[in-house]
Amino acid sequence: METRRLGRLGHESSVLIYGAASLGGVDQDRADASIQEALDAGINHFDVAADYGEAELRLGPRMPEIRDRIFLATKTGRRTFEEAWSEINRSLERLQTDHVDLIQMHAVCDLENLDLVTGKGGSLEAAVRAKDEGMVRAIGITGHTAQAPSVHTEGLRRFDFDSVLTPLNYKLSTDPRYAADYAALVEAVKASDAALMTIKMIARRNWADGEEKTYDTWYRPFDEQRYITAATAWLLNGHPEITGLATAGETRLLRQMVVAERERAELSPEAAASILQEVQDYASPFVDMPI
Repeated sequence: METRRLGRLGHESSVLIYGAASLGGVDQDRADASIQEALDAGINHFDVAADYGEAELRLGPRMPEIRDRIFLATKTGRRTFEEAWSEINRSLERLQTDHVDLIQMHAVCDLENLDLVTGKGGSLEAAVRAKDEGMVRAIGITGHTAQAPSVHTEGLRRFDFDSVLTPLNYKLSTDPRYAADYAALVEAVKASDAALMTIKMIARRNWADGEEKTYDTWYRPFDEQRYITAATAWLLNGHPEITGLATAGETRLLRQMVVAERERAELSPEAAASILQEVQDYASPFVDMPI
C-alpha cells in the first residue's frame, strides 16, 4: 500500500487509515479479524476516539503485539481541561498503552466549539499538558460538517495543530463554497506543514426515512466496488496534499476499500469523477446529520 509523509510528524502513513469507529459496536472476535485484515493489507495508521463506543477497548488487547508497528491516534470530544484530561488518561488505559502518537480535538465543527476547545480552561490545554508529559506525541483537530474546513482553517490560526482531519469527497467538491473553504484549508495546512487527512470518502447520502440501515455507518455508504474504487481514485490520485483517508466505520466495507486502493492507478481523477456522476442519489451527508 502507498504511504505518504504525515506532514511535519514525518511518519510514512498508509494512505488508508483504519477508521476504528467500525469497532464501536462489534465483539472482540470481529474486531480482531478486522484489525488483522487491515494489518495484512499494509495499513499502519489506526484512528480511534473515546466517543466510538467500545472501540478503544476492542483495540486495546492487540496493543502489546502491534503498538510499535502502527501510528496510533485517538480523540477527545470533551471541551474542558478537566474532562479532557480525564478522558485522555482513560483512553490510554483502554488502549493498553502509555502513549498515543496523536490526540485530536474531536468534532470541532463550528466556531462555538472551536472557542470552547481553544479558550482558557479548554480541552486543548489538556492536550498540551499530555504532550508535555510524553503521553501524546502530537495534537490535531477533526470535524464533520459542511463548515468543518473553514473552522479548521481558523483553528490553525489559533494554534499550530500538527494535523487536520476534515471531510472531502467528490460530491462535496462540487459545492463552490465547500470547494473554496477546502482550498483555503489546504493553503493553511501547507504553510504550517501539518498533515491533512480526510473522512467521508465513500459517503453516498443520508439514510432515507424508514430505510433499513444495512451498515453501521450513520450515512448510506457506497458498497459497489465500482463506486468505491472511483471515489478512492478521485481523492488519492487527484489530491496529493492529502496524507491519508479514514476507512468507513463499518468492518464489512474494509476489504472493498483495500481493493479500491490497489486498483485506483487505472483511473484518472477525471475518469473517476465521470463514474461518480452516474449516481443519481449522490448527496452531501451533512444535509440531515443525526449526530
